[in-house]
Amino acid sequence: MLSDIEIAQKAEMKRIYEVAKGLGLDEDDLEPYGHYKAKISESVYTKLADKEDGKLILVTAINPTPAGEGKTTVSVGLADAMNRIGKKTVLALREPSLGPVFGMKGGAAGGGYAQVVPMEDINLHFTGDMHAITAANNLLCAMIDNHLQQGNELRIDQRRILFKRCMDMNDRALRNIVIGMGGKANGVPREDGFNITVASEIMAILCLASDIADLKERLGNILVAYNMSGEPVYAREIGACGAMTALLKDALKPNLVQTLENNPAFIHGGPFANIAHGCNSVRATKLALKLGDYAVTEAGFGSDLGAEKFMDIKCRAAGLAPSCVVLVATIKALKYNGGVHKEDLGKENMWALEKGIVNLRTHIENMHKFHVPVVVAINRFASDTEAEVAFVRDFCTEMGVEVSMCEVFAKGGEGGKDLAEKVCETIEMCSGGESEFAPIYNTDTAIKDKVEKIAKEIYRADGVIFTAQAEKAIKEIENIGFWDIPVCVAKTQYSLSDNPALLGKPKNFKITVRDARLSSGAGFVVIYTGDILTMPGLPKKPAALNIDCDNDGNISGLF
Repeated sequence: MLSDIEIAQKAEMKRIYEVAKGLGLDEDDLEPYGHYKAKISESVYTKLADKEDGKLILVTAINPTPAGEGKTTVSVGLADAMNRIGKKTVLALREPSLGPVFGMKGGAAGGGYAQVVPMEDINLHFTGDMHAITAANNLLCAMIDNHLQQGNELRIDQRRILFKRCMDMNDRALRNIVIGMGGKANGVPREDGFNITVASEIMAILCLASDIADLKERLGNILVAYNMSGEPVYAREIGACGAMTALLKDALKPNLVQTLENNPAFIHGGPFANIAHGCNSVRATKLALKLGDYAVTEAGFGSDLGAEKFMDIKCRAAGLAPSCVVLVATIKALKYNGGVHKEDLGKENMWALEKGIVNLRTHIENMHKFHVPVVVAINRFASDTEAEVAFVRDFCTEMGVEVSMCEVFAKGGEGGKDLAEKVCETIEMCSGGESEFAPIYNTDTAIKDKVEKIAKEIYRADGVIFTAQAEKAIKEIENIGFWDIPVCVAKTQYSLSDNPALLGKPKNFKITVRDARLSSGAGFVVIYTGDILTMPGLPKKPAALNIDCDNDGNISGLF
């Protein structure tokens, strides 16, 4: 059996101009990065301004397990399958972060015969967007510290600097550091720390910005610190916004690549869903909607994280409305939620499947709360028995949702045609193709009320416990005028609760909020639960140990 990288390296890719031509774009609309990837020129947005949007399909999943669900794989396979049945469909995904690539989660280019290519480029440096975001983030940090060094005219309280440095790598040693050591010439000593780039507010801003002007305004709105009088200090007062925009102007342009079946894919932006808002850029999604009759996109981790933020943050900010949600699950994952150990997931276990399927039920119910129709995609494994498949089919029928046994990993688009047809039928059956989408909460309520709403409606918690630190932080955020914006909950992806050990559908629990931080440039408040970290660490045996490059530049071991 070929590995993902071996399949990708055997792909017969088209030159990126040919892929763009299929979308109605010409060479002047592209800024090529080699033969097989390109950025889209700004002029395309003006050219397409009056074109009607296609239908938006969101791919999400149940809570992730060690068995793997294959959400990105299904997203790619669905887009290929939609094109196979004659539906002009464009894919819009997030860019992978180098941290997971060299850590333990892996890349984000799909798998098997449902991948985007060139796979090595996409999973590594790609077009440099991650580096541009890192540079812009750290430029602002350097200018804050230089402001302190040069007399501190803004009277910034060095104990209350909120904006951290970042890098696109898992490095636990950088979570908490002390800088400015070594004497007066080396800066003002203070505590600092690093986030991973995908958790940077700059990443969130890039993904939510509509154009360069909006990008620059959002960068200026970043709350970086408080002064000695307890008043907020914003990035615009530091004077870095113009230079940061200059670093990000090309990164703001979506990246065009292709699937193994030579269908178009925009890959742009990469915030994690457990510590950020988990969606690709608004610009890429809107471009996909203009260029296709259907756009397939995905949101990170389970629907309690990525999909909730997609609906409540991204769609609200960008005026988007999904026409259908595809909810990905595997029979193995459902049995894991029912208590089966990873090594036994290949064995038939109807008792565990019946117990664990409550996780799928909860995610279906949650997506219906946004008034969007749901199609369940079961990413099928060879070990799935007929009895198990029949049980899941009957369950979905009872829930009133379509279900498709999906084989895109092994068969590419051909293995997703049934899913594609059911998605199209579901969209057309829903009010003539228009969903009645609505966010789960109104923004004109207190921050704590919004957190309570998500905790009770989506996580199914009995309530929320706010620590003294969280209470203080939320009060301070509201006091400076930022109470009527969405909330972005940082929470474990492995459970509906804030405890990763509670599988299935946990009961009799409360969510504990330990802190809150304002991302005023992005336009939301980050709510920290449990022990979630914004700078991951490497595992005992990181994936980097398996990756190599020969003397001819050929990469191996990349999944």
